[in-house]
Amino acid sequence: MTVSYVERDQASLETLAFYDKAEARFEMLLNIFKVFGHTPELGTVFTDLVMAILKDGTLDWVTKELLILKATHRNDCQYCVVQHETLSKRLGICDDKIVDIGGDRYKTSPYFTDAEKALLDLTVQIGVDANQVSKELWGRLHEHFTEPQIVEAVFTITIYIAVSKFGDALGVELEPVFSGSQPILEVAHH
Repeated sequence: MTVSYVERDQASLETLAFYDKAEARFEMLLNIFKVFGHTPELGTVFTDLVMAILKDGTLDWVTKELLILKATHRNDCQYCVVQHETLSKRLGICDDKIVDIGGDRYKTSPYFTDAEKALLDLTVQIGVDANQVSKELWGRLHEHFTEPQIVEAVFTITIYIAVSKFGDALGVELEPVFSGSQPILEVAHH
Protein backbone atom coordinates (compact mmCIF):
# COMPACT_ATOMS: atom_id res chain seq x y z
CA MET A 1 0.00 0.00 0.00
CA THR A 2 1.50 3.31 -1.06
CA VAL A 3 -1.16 5.68 0.30
CA SER A 4 -3.54 5.23 3.18
CA TYR A 5 -7.23 4.53 2.89
CA VAL A 6 -9.44 7.31 4.17
CA GLU A 7 -11.87 5.58 6.50
CA ARG A 8 -15.37 6.90 7.14
CA ASP A 9 -14.43 8.44 10.50
CA GLN A 10 -11.70 10.49 8.78
CA ALA A 11 -13.76 11.52 5.76
CA SER A 12 -15.08 14.95 4.86
CA LEU A 13 -18.76 15.48 4.07
CA GLU A 14 -17.93 15.59 0.35
CA THR A 15 -16.10 12.29 0.65
CA LEU A 16 -18.92 10.70 2.66
CA ALA A 17 -21.35 11.63 -0.12
CA PHE A 18 -19.52 9.53 -2.73
CA TYR A 19 -18.73 6.82 -0.16
CA ASP A 20 -22.45 6.46 0.54
CA LYS A 21 -23.24 6.26 -3.16
CA ALA A 22 -20.52 3.65 -3.80
CA GLU A 23 -21.41 1.56 -0.74
CA ALA A 24 -25.10 1.55 -1.65
CA ARG A 25 -24.25 0.30 -5.13
CA PHE A 26 -21.53 -2.24 -4.29
CA GLU A 27 -22.82 -3.41 -0.88
CA MET A 28 -19.53 -2.41 0.77
CA LEU A 29 -17.08 0.46 0.63
CA LEU A 30 -14.35 -0.84 -1.66
CA ASN A 31 -10.72 0.16 -1.12
CA ILE A 32 -10.49 1.73 -4.59
CA PHE A 33 -12.97 4.36 -3.37
CA LYS A 34 -11.15 4.85 -0.05
CA VAL A 35 -7.97 6.05 -1.78
CA PHE A 36 -10.07 8.76 -3.42
CA GLY A 37 -10.93 10.00 0.07
CA HIS A 38 -7.71 12.04 -0.25
CA THR A 39 -9.18 13.89 -3.26
CA PRO A 40 -12.96 14.22 -2.81
CA GLU A 41 -13.54 16.05 -6.08
CA LEU A 42 -11.81 13.29 -8.05
CA GLY A 43 -13.53 10.67 -5.90
CA THR A 44 -16.91 12.09 -6.83
CA VAL A 45 -16.01 12.06 -10.52
CA PHE A 46 -14.62 8.51 -10.29
CA THR A 47 -17.71 7.22 -8.49
CA ASP A 48 -20.06 8.82 -11.02
CA LEU A 49 -17.94 7.51 -13.90
CA VAL A 50 -17.91 3.93 -12.62
CA MET A 51 -21.64 4.05 -11.93
CA ALA A 52 -22.29 5.29 -15.46
CA ILE A 53 -20.31 2.38 -16.91
CA LEU A 54 -21.50 -0.45 -14.64
CA LYS A 55 -25.07 -0.64 -15.88
CA ASP A 56 -26.93 -1.26 -19.09
CA GLY A 57 -26.38 1.59 -21.52
CA THR A 58 -26.32 1.52 -25.30
CA LEU A 59 -24.17 -1.54 -24.65
CA ASP A 60 -25.43 -4.04 -22.08
CA TRP A 61 -23.62 -4.41 -18.76
CA VAL A 62 -22.74 -8.08 -19.37
CA THR A 63 -20.86 -7.17 -22.54
CA LYS A 64 -19.08 -4.32 -20.75
CA GLU A 65 -17.99 -6.74 -18.00
CA LEU A 66 -16.36 -8.96 -20.64
CA LEU A 67 -14.41 -5.93 -21.87
CA ILE A 68 -13.46 -4.91 -18.34
CA LEU A 69 -12.24 -8.42 -17.53
CA LYS A 70 -10.19 -8.56 -20.73
CA ALA A 71 -8.66 -5.10 -20.24
CA THR A 72 -7.82 -5.56 -16.56
CA HIS A 73 -6.57 -9.12 -17.00
CA ARG A 74 -4.21 -7.97 -19.75
CA ASN A 75 -2.84 -5.45 -17.23
CA ASP A 76 -2.42 -8.16 -14.55
CA CYS A 77 -4.61 -6.25 -12.11
CA GLN A 78 -5.46 -8.82 -9.41
CA TYR A 79 -7.74 -6.37 -7.61
CA CYS A 80 -9.75 -5.60 -10.76
CA VAL A 81 -9.96 -9.19 -11.96
CA VAL A 82 -11.24 -10.52 -8.62
CA GLN A 83 -13.77 -7.68 -8.34
CA HIS A 84 -15.03 -8.05 -11.90
CA GLU A 85 -15.11 -11.84 -11.92
CA THR A 86 -17.42 -11.55 -8.91
CA LEU A 87 -19.62 -9.03 -10.75
CA SER A 88 -19.55 -11.12 -13.93
CA LYS A 89 -20.78 -14.20 -12.09
CA ARG A 90 -23.58 -12.16 -10.49
CA LEU A 91 -24.57 -11.08 -14.00
CA GLY A 92 -24.72 -14.72 -15.14
CA ILE A 93 -21.44 -15.09 -17.04
CA CYS A 94 -20.32 -18.72 -16.65
CA ASP A 95 -16.89 -19.77 -15.41
CA ASP A 96 -16.01 -21.36 -18.78
CA LYS A 97 -16.58 -18.08 -20.56
CA ILE A 98 -14.46 -16.24 -17.98
CA VAL A 99 -11.63 -18.77 -18.46
CA ASP A 100 -11.74 -18.27 -22.23
CA ILE A 101 -11.25 -14.49 -21.91
CA GLY A 102 -7.62 -15.24 -21.06
CA GLY A 103 -4.96 -14.97 -23.76
CA ASP A 104 -6.26 -15.71 -27.25
CA ARG A 105 -8.67 -18.46 -26.17
CA TYR A 106 -11.69 -16.25 -26.83
CA LYS A 107 -10.86 -16.25 -30.57
CA THR A 108 -11.88 -19.91 -30.94
CA SER A 109 -14.15 -20.26 -27.90
CA PRO A 110 -17.71 -21.47 -28.46
CA TYR A 111 -18.80 -19.21 -25.57
CA PHE A 112 -18.30 -15.96 -27.50
CA THR A 113 -20.31 -14.57 -30.39
CA ASP A 114 -18.58 -13.03 -33.40
CA ALA A 115 -19.69 -9.64 -32.05
CA GLU A 116 -18.06 -10.28 -28.66
CA LYS A 117 -14.90 -11.56 -30.36
CA ALA A 118 -14.68 -8.30 -32.33
CA LEU A 119 -14.96 -6.28 -29.11
CA LEU A 120 -12.34 -8.41 -27.37
CA ASP A 121 -10.03 -7.98 -30.38
CA LEU A 122 -10.59 -4.23 -30.01
CA THR A 123 -9.74 -4.43 -26.30
CA VAL A 124 -6.47 -6.19 -27.07
CA GLN A 125 -5.60 -3.74 -29.86
CA ILE A 126 -6.28 -0.70 -27.71
CA GLY A 127 -3.98 -2.17 -25.05
CA VAL A 128 -1.23 -2.76 -27.62
CA ASP A 129 -1.60 0.36 -29.77
CA ALA A 130 -4.85 2.31 -29.95
CA ASN A 131 -3.62 4.11 -33.09
CA GLN A 132 -3.43 0.89 -35.09
CA VAL A 133 -7.01 -0.46 -35.08
CA SER A 134 -7.29 -2.08 -38.52
CA LYS A 135 -9.93 -1.28 -41.13
CA GLU A 136 -10.90 -4.97 -41.00
CA LEU A 137 -11.60 -4.75 -37.27
CA TRP A 138 -13.54 -1.49 -37.69
CA GLY A 139 -15.60 -3.27 -40.36
CA ARG A 140 -16.38 -6.16 -37.99
CA LEU A 141 -17.33 -3.74 -35.23
CA HIS A 142 -19.67 -1.75 -37.50
CA GLU A 143 -21.24 -5.00 -38.69
CA HIS A 144 -22.38 -5.81 -35.15
CA PHE A 145 -22.67 -2.52 -33.28
CA THR A 146 -24.05 0.98 -33.63
CA GLU A 147 -21.69 3.92 -33.32
CA PRO A 148 -23.02 4.80 -29.84
CA GLN A 149 -22.30 1.20 -28.77
CA ILE A 150 -18.78 1.40 -30.19
CA VAL A 151 -18.14 4.67 -28.36
CA GLU A 152 -19.41 3.14 -25.10
CA ALA A 153 -17.21 0.06 -25.64
CA VAL A 154 -14.07 2.13 -26.27
CA PHE A 155 -14.83 4.33 -23.27
CA THR A 156 -15.30 1.27 -21.04
CA ILE A 157 -12.07 -0.34 -22.28
CA THR A 158 -9.92 2.76 -21.90
CA ILE A 159 -11.34 3.78 -18.52
CA TYR A 160 -10.72 0.31 -17.10
CA ILE A 161 -7.19 0.21 -18.49
CA ALA A 162 -6.68 3.44 -16.53
CA VAL A 163 -8.48 2.12 -13.42
CA SER A 164 -6.27 -0.98 -13.37
CA LYS A 165 -3.10 1.12 -13.68
CA PHE A 166 -4.34 3.56 -11.01
CA GLY A 167 -5.18 0.84 -8.51
CA ASP A 168 -1.97 -1.08 -9.08
CA ALA A 169 0.21 2.06 -8.92
CA LEU A 170 -1.30 2.85 -5.51
CA GLY A 171 -1.14 -0.75 -4.31
CA VAL A 172 -4.87 -0.99 -3.65
CA GLU A 173 -5.47 -4.26 -1.83
CA LEU A 174 -8.42 -6.61 -1.99
CA GLU A 175 -10.92 -6.18 0.78
CA PRO A 176 -10.83 -8.83 3.55
CA VAL A 177 -14.05 -10.40 2.23
CA PHE A 178 -12.04 -11.45 -0.85
CA SER A 179 -8.99 -12.76 1.04
CA GLY A 180 -7.99 -16.11 -0.32
CA SER A 181 -9.99 -15.56 -3.51
CA GLN A 182 -8.17 -16.98 -6.46
CA PRO A 183 -9.34 -15.51 -9.74
CA ILE A 184 -10.37 -17.86 -12.51
CA LEU A 185 -8.18 -15.82 -14.84
CA GLU A 186 -4.56 -16.15 -13.79
CA VAL A 187 -2.87 -12.90 -12.94
CA ALA A 188 0.91 -12.55 -13.05
CA HIS A 189 2.35 -11.52 -9.69
CA HIS A 190 5.04 -8.91 -9.97
